[in-house]
Amino acid sequence: MRKLPPLSLYIHIPWCVQKCPYCDFNSHALKGEVPHEEYVRHLLADLDADLPLASGREVSTIFIGGGTPSLLSSEAMQMLLDGVRARLPLSPTAEITMEANPGTVEADRFSGYQRAGINRISIGVQSFSEQKLARLGRIHGPEEARRAAGLATDLNLRSFNLDLMHGLPDQSLEEALDDLRQAIALNPPHLSWYQLTIEPNTLFASRPPVLPDDDALWDIFEQGDQLLTAAGYVQYETSAYAKPGYRCEHNLNYWRFGDYLGVGCGAHGKLTQADGRIIRTSKTRHPRGFMAGNYLDRRHEVSDSEKPFEFFMNRFRLLEAAPREEFQLYTGLAESVIRPQIDEALSQGYLTETPESWQVTEKGKLFLNSLLELFLAEEA
Repeated sequence: MRKLPPLSLYIHIPWCVQKCPYCDFNSHALKGEVPHEEYVRHLLADLDADLPLASGREVSTIFIGGGTPSLLSSEAMQMLLDGVRARLPLSPTAEITMEANPGTVEADRFSGYQRAGINRISIGVQSFSEQKLARLGRIHGPEEARRAAGLATDLNLRSFNLDLMHGLPDQSLEEALDDLRQAIALNPPHLSWYQLTIEPNTLFASRPPVLPDDDALWDIFEQGDQLLTAAGYVQYETSAYAKPGYRCEHNLNYWRFGDYLGVGCGAHGKLTQADGRIIRTSKTRHPRGFMAGNYLDRRHEVSDSEKPFEFFMNRFRLLEAAPREEFQLYTGLAESVIRPQIDEALSQGYLTETPESWQVTEKGKLFLNSLLELFLAEEA
């Protein structure tokens, strides 16, 4: 029997207090109360339907994202994680992360989440500027962000992350760096530092704000990266920085082309089967349809021609070298299938190669889309 990739579990909580103008995630402005227990029952029923795809494997990480998972009561979180543990073997060292909005964080609820099994919290700070937060449609202020980080520190969790954005509307270099300095001062073990991008079907797409130009963005990144490095953070993915030993294991599994169950509204899953097939699932996006019991939106098998692009699209986000043996291990394809594309990437200077691994070069990072396009399946 072939060795299967590590298995993670993603759980989606779809509600937010209000929809942010830049957000293209599957989130829905809350109308009334969160149906805590009812939604958890549906999540567990959705998980039950997917269990045959998991092949009885141990789950190494859980990530509860949204939306705003911290709108869920600690009692509902306990019910959810108890239900997961009853259905799946969970690694005794499993990383269990939930996202939290600083505006919905309460000390009692945080400790309740921890009792339920949460050992890592990702706090959506985005900025410490009152003006920028208002522009982003965030419901919290800078003080609430600092308080949430303080609560996470006091809980002695395994880790916590701060989400921070740069390249915000009308943001100067100094404003961006000031945000970063304030985040670093809170000493999070992990920092996700994203550039704001305008996504289709968002409020910002219909009414685009003025964003910093490419030269300004490069200055922000270059000087911000220096600040983070000086503070002891190591970049390991396009937008992710961590103190040594605190990388996000769940996201690493995504980027290493690992497997994951996806349950909840709009969640996606990727499950490798013992016979080598890779099954992708996507769930019903709208809470109304999902809570009517219509969980599965689509299930399909990834074709062999699609596997190289999918593998490298994930793998090459990471700054670490990609072990060559994992291509065959995780796709079931021989390296000879992609040898011409690898040779082209080497000749273009996008990659370096050793007998053990491939490493994206600085040029490859700058031209990542061009590198990945080499592995796109040719249309018949």
